[in-house]
Amino acid sequence: MNEIPGMHALATCLLVAAVSYWYSSELLTALRLFISDSALGRDMPEPEGNRRSPQGVPYTDLAHIVNADGLHLFCRYWEPDSPPKALVFVAHGAGEHCGGYADIAHSLTQHGILVFAHDHVGHGQSEGERMDIKNFQIYIRDVLQHIDIMKGRYPKLPVFIIGHSMGGAISILTTCERPQDFAGVVLIGPMVQMNAESATPFKVFVAKILNRLTPNLSLGSIESKWVSRDPKQVEAYDTDKLNYHGGLRIAFGMQLMEAAARIERELPNITWPFYILHGDADKLCDIRGAHLMYNEAKSTDKKLKVYEEAYHALHHDLPETIESVLKEVSTWILERLPAPHVS
Repeated sequence: MNEIPGMHALATCLLVAAVSYWYSSELLTALRLFISDSALGRDMPEPEGNRRSPQGVPYTDLAHIVNADGLHLFCRYWEPDSPPKALVFVAHGAGEHCGGYADIAHSLTQHGILVFAHDHVGHGQSEGERMDIKNFQIYIRDVLQHIDIMKGRYPKLPVFIIGHSMGGAISILTTCERPQDFAGVVLIGPMVQMNAESATPFKVFVAKILNRLTPNLSLGSIESKWVSRDPKQVEAYDTDKLNYHGGLRIAFGMQLMEAAARIERELPNITWPFYILHGDADKLCDIRGAHLMYNEAKSTDKKLKVYEEAYHALHHDLPETIESVLKEVSTWILERLPAPHVS
């Protein structure tokens, strides 16, 4: 059998590097503690009134919540003109921010639904290291916190989640934690599983070693040309300063892989209502994950709609696709609202 050129040498180098890492781990740990202790007093959090967004805007001037780690998360609220009859939380994807969901929000507020969202930690106008998360569970915890706040204000209203891309993974795992709290989930181009070609056993093995050695190593940036078939939408994505346009760290990629593995374990236990909308030309989130979820979940109220030749962000794709998606999402949610009480 022919051996791939350089593969043996690469494996040997990785093994030597791994062994060297383990032998030096105690020294590295001591060095980190020394640096951490030396930095005490210089990186203490600023007082509440002085905290500013990454763009330099005081949080006293921005709608926000403070998460369990004391980080400020920028929030958006789209309220209907009449008293709301449902709550919808929107979970945005990796590298973007919640401002990109205004069209979806407005299509729902027209039907008396209150829509709310926040920029995840390390995204948009929220605090946190850009695109760096120690544990994917932090995203889920923050979503549940925000939803609990809104449920406290509107305790009798049903709650839905809309999630796109990584936000789809967040939505799935959030609902799995407290399924009784949600009336339904809408997933637009969700991340359900990793692309089979990019997550082979060997590549996963190498990624785990590199994550130990150089967790900040860049894996490359999101290719915006695959976000939408509409060049104007791609240009808008590229010029949006609130989007993250840098490289994705290997540590972040590992968190995504672990989230996908957790979702795969949860699929047979899913019984809650969901609607997946996915483009069959999506190169950023594998559509095979959408089919897997639809087939594996035990839900009796489930639906999968595939848009032929559509790209990743269906809500920012060609005009006819956007129109269809907005109609599908609002109709599906409205059909699952309780009948109005007649006195």
